[in-house]
Amino acid sequence: MTLRSGSLRFNELTRAVNGISQRMLTITLRVLERDGFVKRTVYPTPIRVEYELTSLGEGFSLSVGQLGRWVFNNLDLIFEARSSCTVRNP
Repeated sequence: MTLRSGSLRFNELTRAVNGISQRMLTITLRVLERDGFVKRTVYPTPIRVEYELTSLGEGFSLSVGQLGRWVFNNLDLIFEARSSCTVRNP
């Protein structure tokens, strides 16, 4: 979702994604690149790496965004269901 606004360098992503470790971000970006959601571009002089969404990633981010909005809009109902449920975390 962070890359929807455009390409970012690794450190910019680290700052933008609150609470993620560099290792976890590296792993996640590698998986997203492997699966075709993110494009990694290396610029030689000065050496820098940027990440951006591919068209597949852009389409996916729209769907994820809709899901996120739905969850946000239904949080009260979700919390109400949790509080009235007798089943607890395993």
